[in-house]
Amino acid sequence: MTVELVRGQNHPLPGTRLEVRVSAGGPVVAGVTLDDGGGRLCGADRFAHPGSPRLPGVEVPRQAAAEHRLAVDLEALPAGAHRVNVLLALPTGAGGPLSFGALPAPRAAVTTADGTGIAGYTVAGLGSESAVVAVELYLRQGVWKVRAVGQGYAGGLAAMLEDQGLPRARELAAAVQEAVARRAARSVAPPRTADTADSRRAVPAGSTGRPGPAPEPAAPAVPPPAAGRPGGPQAVRAAARPADGTGAVDYRHPRRTPAVPPPPPPAAPPSGPGEGTAPVAGDAPGWSTQERLYNQVWGMFEDLARTAAAYRSAVDFADSRLEREVDRVLADPRTRVGPAADGARARARARREALVDRARAVLDRDLAQLTAESEVVEPALPPAFARWDSPVWHAYRVPAERPMALRLGDLSLPEPGAPRIPLLVRLPLERGLWIDAGRSRSSASPADPRALRRSAGELATAVVGRLLAVHPAGGLAVHLLDPAGAGSPALAPLVDSGVLREPPATGPGGVAPVIDRLIRRVDLVQMAARTGALDSLPPDVDPAEQLLVVHDFPHGFDDRAVTRLRYLADEGPSVGVHLMMVADREDARGYGPVLDPLWRALLRITPVPEDHLADPWVGHAWTYEPSLVPPGSRILSRVLERVAEARGRHGR
Repeated sequence: MTVELVRGQNHPLPGTRLEVRVSAGGPVVAGVTLDDGGGRLCGADRFAHPGSPRLPGVEVPRQAAAEHRLAVDLEALPAGAHRVNVLLALPTGAGGPLSFGALPAPRAAVTTADGTGIAGYTVAGLGSESAVVAVELYLRQGVWKVRAVGQGYAGGLAAMLEDQGLPRARELAAAVQEAVARRAARSVAPPRTADTADSRRAVPAGSTGRPGPAPEPAAPAVPPPAAGRPGGPQAVRAAARPADGTGAVDYRHPRRTPAVPPPPPPAAPPSGPGEGTAPVAGDAPGWSTQERLYNQVWGMFEDLARTAAAYRSAVDFADSRLEREVDRVLADPRTRVGPAADGARARARARREALVDRARAVLDRDLAQLTAESEVVEPALPPAFARWDSPVWHAYRVPAERPMALRLGDLSLPEPGAPRIPLLVRLPLERGLWIDAGRSRSSASPADPRALRRSAGELATAVVGRLLAVHPAGGLAVHLLDPAGAGSPALAPLVDSGVLREPPATGPGGVAPVIDRLIRRVDLVQMAARTGALDSLPPDVDPAEQLLVVHDFPHGFDDRAVTRLRYLADEGPSVGVHLMMVADREDARGYGPVLDPLWRALLRITPVPEDHLADPWVGHAWTYEPSLVPPGSRILSRVLERVAEARGRHGR
């Protein structure tokens, strides 16, 4: 439970790897200074800020935003650092608030690295101050604590740094604000909307502040996306725009607000990615290289969603304006026909084409930047995130610990030139998977139903193989149910490599015992967790994660077995039991409403490309492309052989 602090109050910290989560009613600059035992700041090398965001044990965001996550590892701080001061300052520039009194009170919350709340402090009572020391983490008699400070400075960041004894504080404060302004100029401009629905944060930790599409004149504000877990976007109402199209395209993520208004758009948008800045793999906040890459990939996904939404909205606006202008010409009988009417219609069409061309130029620029970033990031991805044709698999070694996420495939949009973005899902899986073996809407779907079923089995094998490869030796036990025996060819790599602890269960009589064992494990672990007796589980309860793969469902299943599958799908993930179905829903239509909850509980993926996934921001229909082993490649078999060897060495 998070302890709510008042000014001056302190609270002990239970660990040393922490996050400080900052939220404010508008964009703020976040920074950290490190003091010695006497409260002295030794120099600029003890100040983490957007222009220099990393110090040993500390990382801060690179851009002004309404929400921040600051990573702190107290054990990794430089020698002699006994105090971590969390600083907030308003960015300078025209159009922004001049003081915290014009904004809702900022809040700083200290959490563990996994997000468990420790203490929070709302910095109330600010007026003319434009900079504030929100909280401090300090070492006292060998114990780290957090204290609510709330010390504000009307003189801004420079006055705050001067008060902390930093040499050349004003020059450094000016450099920080300049760095913030440079990044803001490459970010997304705020939308001009009359009303915006509130949204929950759905992006990964530390992914705020990425470069995004620049403003473009003469198009409507795109409704800001409603973030959240998969589901439909919340409704928003766009503000009315001038009929003549004056103004600028304004579009932003609801949690990413730039520090200063963007500069006027250039006469000719640059054709290359970035503005002289080359993309870098892992250029995102995080505790490790893996987390940085994960955050960067999801940031690319957001950027592509937003820039495509901005372009589509610009085209819609141009079309609607053309329609209005033509309607005005036709509404007056005196101007409906004749040279004047023809000229008015031609001018309206020319204005429409000009708007679309300018929006397309901005889209092309942003897609080029994302493509360049994708070309840098893709080769740097570890096996859990990489495609099967990546060279990283040739140097594969069984990991010592499970990664934070897994690649299930790729996502893309129909805009020409749009890059493919890896679809990464967190581990352990929060939802099971339904690999659809039925006929899809895609024209790429094979005409032969048997070929589609075979492709679904191959995708299941690739996903299971990747899951086994990214877990430590013996960390995942896979159970295969293939009552009809139809999956033997597709599942052969799993069977032949020896990674399975038992052969696939076939026939109706083989289904029930496997499901019963897994349900017993779920029940025992849940009871042990409720009573705090996890150490006293029976010796036959496997501590490893469990994955049940059901091939060619519903063959071999009755109503009772379907109900028990539903129980595993609902209750299993919380105790390490996961479900993967390889099935055609049409084949199981006889179960009617009994099957619907199971279908909704699982994430549907397809063995052929299909545009059935919607993002939680703006509801784009994303085309999912499965992550399959290249035809003729033996990489999956070699990886599984190494998994089996490692399991044999560990006796699992």
